[in-house]
Amino acid sequence: MPQSPRPEKRAKPASTRPFWLKWLLRLLFWSGGIVLAGAVSLACVIAVALAVAYPNLPDISELADYRPKLPLRVFSSEGTLIGEFGEERRNLTPIATIPKVMKDAVLAAEDARFYDHGGVDYKGLVRAGLANVNRAKSQGASTITMQVARNVYLSSEKTLTRKIYEVLLTFKLEHLLSKDQIFEIYLNQIYLGNRAYGFAAASEAYFGKPLQDISIAQAAMLAGLPKAPGANNPVNNPTRARGRQLYVIDRMRDAGFITAEQAVEAKKEELHLRDAADPNRLHAEYVAETVRQLMYSQYGDSTYTRGLKVYTSLVAADQAAAYKALRKGIMDYERRQIYRGPEKFIDLPTDPKELDEAVDDALAEHPDNGDVMAAVVLKASPKEITAVRANGDVLQITGDGLKPAQSGLSDKAPPNIKVRRGAVIRVARTPKNTFEITQLPEVEGAFVAMDPRDGAIKAMVGGFDFGKNKFNHVTQAWRQPGSSFKPFIYSAALEKGFSPSTVINDAPLFFDAGTTGGQPWEPKNYDGGFEGPMSMRRALMKSKNMVSIRILQSIGTRYGQEWIGNFGFEREKHPAYLPMALGAGSVTPMQMATAYSVFANGGYRVNPYLITRVTDHKDRVLVETQPPMLNETMRAIPQRNAFIMDSLLQSVASGGTAARAQATLKRTDIYGKTGTTNDSLDAWFAGFQPTMTAVAWMGYDTPRKLGDRETGGGLSLPIWISFMETALKGVPVAELTPPASGVVNVGGEWYYDDYGPGRGVSSLGVDATATSAEATGGPIGAPPAPEERNRILDLFRN
Repeated sequence: MPQSPRPEKRAKPASTRPFWLKWLLRLLFWSGGIVLAGAVSLACVIAVALAVAYPNLPDISELADYRPKLPLRVFSSEGTLIGEFGEERRNLTPIATIPKVMKDAVLAAEDARFYDHGGVDYKGLVRAGLANVNRAKSQGASTITMQVARNVYLSSEKTLTRKIYEVLLTFKLEHLLSKDQIFEIYLNQIYLGNRAYGFAAASEAYFGKPLQDISIAQAAMLAGLPKAPGANNPVNNPTRARGRQLYVIDRMRDAGFITAEQAVEAKKEELHLRDAADPNRLHAEYVAETVRQLMYSQYGDSTYTRGLKVYTSLVAADQAAAYKALRKGIMDYERRQIYRGPEKFIDLPTDPKELDEAVDDALAEHPDNGDVMAAVVLKASPKEITAVRANGDVLQITGDGLKPAQSGLSDKAPPNIKVRRGAVIRVARTPKNTFEITQLPEVEGAFVAMDPRDGAIKAMVGGFDFGKNKFNHVTQAWRQPGSSFKPFIYSAALEKGFSPSTVINDAPLFFDAGTTGGQPWEPKNYDGGFEGPMSMRRALMKSKNMVSIRILQSIGTRYGQEWIGNFGFEREKHPAYLPMALGAGSVTPMQMATAYSVFANGGYRVNPYLITRVTDHKDRVLVETQPPMLNETMRAIPQRNAFIMDSLLQSVASGGTAARAQATLKRTDIYGKTGTTNDSLDAWFAGFQPTMTAVAWMGYDTPRKLGDRETGGGLSLPIWISFMETALKGVPVAELTPPASGVVNVGGEWYYDDYGPGRGVSSLGVDATATSAEATGGPIGAPPAPEERNRILDLFRN
């Protein structure tokens, strides 16, 4: 049978997919597999990282109660910062009190989306990872939260491990803390150069003003610092800091934090940086150091880390006046001293660039001392000096400006004092706004002022310059008070029947070693002469040494030694011998201020105090001092004694050795006494107005003569007057009012009512009516005869 024909094989249809699509599908399939595998791998890596690293992360729960190391800060009574002690400058400021302009500037510069993201900028993180692998320049921007994690807990090294820990810490911070808490930590923690941590401290460090008072331009300058606090520092690199500031202002405008008009104005604003050498800033370094010592004795090492704020009784205006007055008094004295020559000589190159570098190096070793500035001489002749300062100012000094250094400009000047090219000299600005040559003083000084009604210290300057000499002469310098001590001997005499009208002989005296407790002694008056009999009032006005000695001789040295203890003096530092009458013992200026306050307040002993309040960093009060109220338990001397002594001291200030005081201040309620020690080693003025006691002292640390014509009235009194012109401005004149009982006025003179005329001591060492030699056992002006001296001693010996 015939075979049926086989059906023909149907050919397979050709594929409708293009070749390229087939390979694309395969590529997508494999790519998807790879991505999925990568994601799984990444998940595994993250899981391993979390399992291994997360348990090792630091405990950040303490950040919920953020407590960084906070320095000890010392303030005046008005709140002016006068000192800061600690490793870091920092002022912990709650976010609620940080001004909006500062927060906006930081957000614009560092992390504009801070309040929107979850703590990590993922694009930046990938960019940073690639940069670490490929060594690319871009590192990516860390968020504020990441910076907090890094600054508080991690190092700044750029490794993948550190970056992983940073991210993990960031997640932990975002989970534990609110955005405001994180931002507050950042604003207080970040380092901003110049030892400043946090923006509040930086505002003080760079602009000398509270953070609450800064402008947009200032906020932008500060906000530009975190990226590179060294390179962007306006002190170290003003040009780069300015560029960064302009960038931040633009970012603030783009983010809508400020308007375009505000941005333009901010860019125009001229910034004035705080100058550490500014002579107009409040100088209270000795006060701050005293507070630091007091706080350390109480709180130990935690003094510098727990954020203590100490408020003092200091009045900023009074402190500024005291600092200025003491510096001027010392420099006025220095102008009268022989020129000691330049501080250093350097070789000046001729190349301008090398010249600038040589000048900079030299003046870096000899910085300005307030208004006593350093300069390098470029040209010198007897008629003109050209010198350059550290800031590049070139000075031309001629005429009177050369007089203080005339000996150094002479052709015959020794090499060590010759003013020539390359000499490092000191200059000061004159009242006529010219410059004169000067020199840093060798002499020292001290000034202290206190309220005699409660003991509050209002001003204290312990020396010419704290940086030059940290020894506080107010509290640490034990010096002879000289004639400024006489009022305390006179006060003792009032209790023994003396009165201002008692006549005492101003005549020569001689004492052997047994009487003085040392060498034979023949005391002299300052002027070398003797005036014979005079009243006790006149003797104090003219500061007659012979009269003071006769008074102490009469009342007894033991009694005098006991009496001065009522004023706060240490009796053992005033041996019970006759030289005590002339202030041969040892006192500090603070002791003198305390002692004169007894006269000023009616006879009460008040202890000086400096600290009024201590708070922690949250302003919670830890210690508060209540000013004492004067009461009879504080009485040191009778009220009538203080009143009559005030009357005597008022005479000294109106017509005696301190007459310049009332004449200059033009008020009658001024009281005080000058003091110049033997050989003019110390110069004093101690005085008061009923609301302010003040003491000024000058002398050399290693005692030497101030000069034959230098006295307390010429050196220290002008300092005191200058201070009082400020301190008493607007203070009403307080009339001297006698006590209700205990004193009587007879013939215009005051007496104790029980020691009135005819009942007290009318004369000493001379008959008040005598005009012949018989009255004293010899010629007027001669020492009393031995029997007369013994009679006086017997009369008053207890």
